[in-house]
Amino acid sequence: MSMDAARTALTAPGAKFEMETVAIRGVPTRVWKNAPPSLAWLATAARAHGDRLFTILDDERVTYEANYRATAAFAEHLLSLDVRRGDRVALAMRNLPEWPVIFFAAASLGAIVVPLNAWWTGAELEYGLSDSGASVLVVDDERHTRLAPHYPALPGLRHIIVSRASTAVGEGALRLEDSIGTPHDWARLPDRAIPTAAIAPDDPATIFYTSGTTGAPKGALGTHRNLMTNILSSGYASARAALRRGVVPPEPTPRTALTVIPLFHVTACSSAMMGTIATGGSMVFMRRWDTVRAMELIEREKVNVTGGVPTIAWQLLEHPDRANYDLSSLDSIAYGGAPSAPELVRRIHAEFGALPTNGWGMTETMATVTSNVAEDYLNRPSSAGAAVAVADLKIVGEDGVGEVPPGDIGELWARGPMIVAGYWNKPEATAATFIDGWVRTGDLATIDDEGFCTIVDRAKDIVIRGGENIYSIEVENALYAHPAVTDCALIGLAHRTLGEEPAAVVHLAPGEHATESELQAWVRERLAGFKVPVAIRFVEATLPRNANGKILKKDLKALFDQRVGVAA
Repeated sequence: MSMDAARTALTAPGAKFEMETVAIRGVPTRVWKNAPPSLAWLATAARAHGDRLFTILDDERVTYEANYRATAAFAEHLLSLDVRRGDRVALAMRNLPEWPVIFFAAASLGAIVVPLNAWWTGAELEYGLSDSGASVLVVDDERHTRLAPHYPALPGLRHIIVSRASTAVGEGALRLEDSIGTPHDWARLPDRAIPTAAIAPDDPATIFYTSGTTGAPKGALGTHRNLMTNILSSGYASARAALRRGVVPPEPTPRTALTVIPLFHVTACSSAMMGTIATGGSMVFMRRWDTVRAMELIEREKVNVTGGVPTIAWQLLEHPDRANYDLSSLDSIAYGGAPSAPELVRRIHAEFGALPTNGWGMTETMATVTSNVAEDYLNRPSSAGAAVAVADLKIVGEDGVGEVPPGDIGELWARGPMIVAGYWNKPEATAATFIDGWVRTGDLATIDDEGFCTIVDRAKDIVIRGGENIYSIEVENALYAHPAVTDCALIGLAHRTLGEEPAAVVHLAPGEHATESELQAWVRERLAGFKVPVAIRFVEATLPRNANGKILKKDLKALFDQRVGVAA
């Protein structure tokens, strides 16, 4: 079936994926007519899944009913701390059963949830708390220790709630377990309704931080509609793939997912968790990614889907002990967020018998805009897929106004109900990026006659390492802070499993000396570990630039030819 015919069939009046047009921030926008109205509505509706398992972490097996009771209890606790509509509640922790409890409890009150990158350093976390104006922080023990020296610089932070503290939490901090107990206790909590505020679909719900190319990270202000849109967008992509295959789309069924992408990413929170809850599925968490442990969990929990970034698929495929585990329950390996080789797409299908799934989105789109599923992905392994029915894409030329013909390269623009409201407290950056309902993505792409989008390059100067964005200017600024460095550039090196790795080229001041390991340690002290250059090359002259003074980074990659050959 053609893409147009599938869209017509799936979005017909009365169909599950019927659309309607509403005004979002004054712009007429197609939306899913049957999307849930808010996170608060979803939190309450999910209780209907009852004794089905929602989250699994080691021996902590939390049912939907237990999760509901914990969410209600924590929402009541937040009310007792005077958390109200519009207040920012920050969340800094690894994937734990507490994470969705805190997220939905705060959002149900009309507060704005601020999921902070748990890999950030203390200084980076301090920035997120300060910039968002968070008055409440819920933090796990590891992040609490990391942040302790920075709390005095955050006078607006009224309450600190610590989960799983191994020692005393300090004066003024509270233990999460004192209000809701441990996950083993949640099923015995009182049966009460989740307190909710009157919430409209386009009210603010989240601030997810995304870095830019000019300075500090920006907080993308997401709405309840943004997150609810993903539930039907994921279902639509699967149904479209079924029709294209020539079969009737199956009804949604609960599935078990090994969730290894951090929930502080929109991919895991919006694209994965929302759909899981809507269908009564289960999310299996890991302390950290380990291929053997992942295969043990897939076998034990009969996991149906995993992925997140291509790295995970590669490591599962190539582990020498793979044959020792029963991975036959896997029927889908989904990923996005990093470049992937066509070879990976073919091997997933050939060796696992699973259907690969890819897609494109960004923090500013609250994840999914395009999906490339099953046979479409096998036939177009370099494409990010076609847009879901409520989204529009266009490719804009160098003039920043006119569209280019199909197949030509230009900047990708996207619009739809998944586009965030803008950047938190950054009106100039918002005005430059969000235009009449469209978001300028900074990605260079093409769109073919059938609507399949292929990302060609990134206009934004970033390196994507295993799904993590590394913004060059941030690492370069850290290097420039070293007294011996006078000129530097960060570039991305192709890597078979990670997509890319960061590497740096450095010019030292006359008479100064620094080694590769010294500069790596210097960056590691200031930034998260995944941002540290894996290799540094030193050049005697200043770096090559064009007439506008921009460093010619493509010319620098030849310095790493030996390493690229090994990584590829």
